Amino acid sequence: MGTTVDRKTRCDLIALFQQYFPAWIATILAALTSAGVLVTFIALSALFFIWLERKVAARIQDRLGPTRVGGRFGWLQTLADGIKLLTKEDTIPTQADRFLFTLAPIIAFCSAFAAFIVLPFSPYLVGFSLSTGAFFILAVLSSEVFGVILAGYASASKWSLFGAIREAAQVVSYEVPRALCVLIPIMLAGSLDLTKIAQQQSGGMWNWFIFHDPFTYIAFFIFFICATASCKRAPFDLAEAESELVAGFHTEYSGLRWSFFFMAEYGSMFAVSAIAVILFLGGWHSGVLPSDTEVLFGPIIGSLINMFVYIVMKCWLLIFVMMWLRWSLPRLRIDQVMMTCLQYFLPISAVLLLGATTWQLFAPIWMRVWVPYLLFAATILGVMTLIGMLARRPTLTLAGELPGVWLGRSTPFMRAKS
Repeated sequence: MGTTVDRKTRCDLIALFQQYFPAWIATILAALTSAGVLVTFIALSALFFIWLERKVAARIQDRLGPTRVGGRFGWLQTLADGIKLLTKEDTIPTQADRFLFTLAPIIAFCSAFAAFIVLPFSPYLVGFSLSTGAFFILAVLSSEVFGVILAGYASASKWSLFGAIREAAQVVSYEVPRALCVLIPIMLAGSLDLTKIAQQQSGGMWNWFIFHDPFTYIAFFIFFICATASCKRAPFDLAEAESELVAGFHTEYSGLRWSFFFMAEYGSMFAVSAIAVILFLGGWHSGVLPSDTEVLFGPIIGSLINMFVYIVMKCWLLIFVMMWLRWSLPRLRIDQVMMTCLQYFLPISAVLLLGATTWQLFAPIWMRVWVPYLLFAATILGVMTLIGMLARRPTLTLAGELPGVWLGRSTPFMRAKS
């Protein structure tokens, strides 16, 4: 178990500014500083995720352009997208509700932004330590749907309204199994404080809650799928299905307002990935060090190491998996999306919660000791097998041959030549 860090020892910007300014000025400066850091982090993360998604899509679908164009690593394409959005004409439909039309993207972005307030990046780096942080972050992320509904209603377009209603039904439905899965690690930790939940998973990787028992192991995957649906990511992107709804709830948006919706989407992707990491994957703990990094390297160096482990090695990996799923799976129909939630995920999550509770009460001691090691070993074996399958060097294709999964199949050009 990790040692609990006293709240007074954490980074407190208000106390820092109070050394030089009156209390009310210190509070305002601390709020502006925190907001500026978080907005900058979300904006830069969105730019990075746009670049990463273009690269992932190009590799998976054998698209040559995004893998070669735009500088050494293709970063110029993302920069060009940002300049285009800033300079593009910002229009509002004549019959639209101008106030709600303007307010909708702001609400969507603020909902994703507010989730970062209580996310602990280490015991010493947290915007605001809240004893009910898990409840707060799920509540504010769920409020993003209000911005989507307002965007669809205010646009005076049936396609936008259809997309908004789809999103409302989808988010409300998937919140139930997602919340049931969240209750499982909360029950194990005995706290809603995200920092305390992460601290109880220090030590080896087998101490992470995902390996606690078979029910928690499955709950992680159910939570991740429900979180993907709540972020409007494919194959659950029915709110903006281009093939059916033109562009869904943001059909009438352009320019900077349009970019707010996608900043909110990428912010939500990071937030739900961060929740999954804290609840199931050990938080900022690497799982390979014998003690906390703050104890080994001090608060400053330890916090930087924790941020790297937390952001790069875990959260970004889960975001990469979301992108992987988007460009690998076809979009579901709306009836399939709702059926998957109500007929499968909801009863499964309820059984998992009941099973985890029963495990805590009646599982023998020897089983509680050995099952985490067995689950951890099985996971390592599965990951190594997957990496071995993906690491096979692709065979270079000749002129006229098809690349990727079509390698070896003849083309009309090859048949004519033969």
